[in-house]
Amino acid sequence: MTISHKRLEELKNIPESAIDTSEIPELDASFWEKAKLVQPIAKQAISLRVDSDVLDWFKSQGKGYQSLMNAVLRSYVEHHIKNSQ
Repeated sequence: MTISHKRLEELKNIPESAIDTSEIPELDASFWEKAKLVQPIAKQAISLRVDSDVLDWFKSQGKGYQSLMNAVLRSYVEHHIKNSQ
């Protein structure tokens, strides 16, 4: 999902007093006892041939299109891993 620069600026300018946090639970000691550190997976640069219309669509999604392509591929892989077990 992409967000416009205009919307980001609008969100930055909302005063904290106007943000409703009543439904967000406080993080107590039990949260931190169960918390796990998740390290990002290292990326590897590759050369990949894709159809030009597919690449154009991903690029049209804006900044981060390569990460979006990676997320789509990850979803595909995880689906197939889950269904092969």
